[in-house]
Amino acid sequence: MQDMSRNSLTGFAADLGGTKIAAARIENGTVVDRLIAPTDSAADPEAQIATIGSLLVKLGHEAGAPLGVAVAGRVDASGAWHAVNRGTLPAILGFGLEQYLNRRFGAATCLNDAAAAAFAEGLFGAGRDSDSFAYLTVSTGVGGGLVLGKRLVSSANGLAGHVGFVTSRFASLPCGSGRMATVESTAGGRGIAAAAAAGGHPGMDARAVFAAAAQGEHWAEGIVANSAKAVAALIGDLAAILGLETVAMGGSIGLAPGYIEHTRSALDEEPALFRPTLVAAELGHDAPLIGALAAHLRKEHP
Repeated sequence: MQDMSRNSLTGFAADLGGTKIAAARIENGTVVDRLIAPTDSAADPEAQIATIGSLLVKLGHEAGAPLGVAVAGRVDASGAWHAVNRGTLPAILGFGLEQYLNRRFGAATCLNDAAAAAFAEGLFGAGRDSDSFAYLTVSTGVGGGLVLGKRLVSSANGLAGHVGFVTSRFASLPCGSGRMATVESTAGGRGIAAAAAAGGHPGMDARAVFAAAAQGEHWAEGIVANSAKAVAALIGDLAAILGLETVAMGGSIGLAPGYIEHTRSALDEEPALFRPTLVAAELGHDAPLIGALAAHLRKEHP
């Protein structure tokens, strides 16, 4: 399935994030039915998977049907699931996710949610015409995935693609990953809220900061601009390392009105060689679901 087509994708998928769990039935590459439940971030892995199972049953999943599962966090080569940012899913401590999924559902593949979205965008979305592609999601945190030669870049420890944990000259705060001054610590929603509090505006989340910026509040405009500059510098760094042709941006912040334009403006300050084409992601909330199923089918039929 090297030349996988989107309409070859039929099966089921789930996407477990920090705030919600989505499950879907996919036919010929299209999400035809979707159910959503809130994530209990403090729940243990078995409880999280039980929620996925209850949604899949309602969608008509039967044991052995193709299933891809995307999760927030790191999934290593053995299929073990680890929280990287312990503020998101604190009870995830190296759980044997893929083995558990296979026992419970009969056939399943699991991977990081941003990596799954990157795979979908790289094959069927914004990166379909590019041979060297990165997907960035800027929301509560900053994540991503890399698709080179239509192959998702992976590593044995599952860390490949966690680009938000790269250090940034625009950052100074600690990150939930344990590193200091990362892109996520200044560009993601938590970092934006922390910058607002440090600037004398406590209790404001990223949405409120963006609203203040839209009203012309200079302090808020500065925080949003700094976030975009950190992301633009990250894109320049990835271009230098990987020779990227195209970068797609997703996430609630990445797709917020005006944010991609802010990022493009900051990227224009880079030399031309370090400015890949920056576009909005195309597949929206479907991306991790489609990418997870595609990863499963490619694994089953390489």
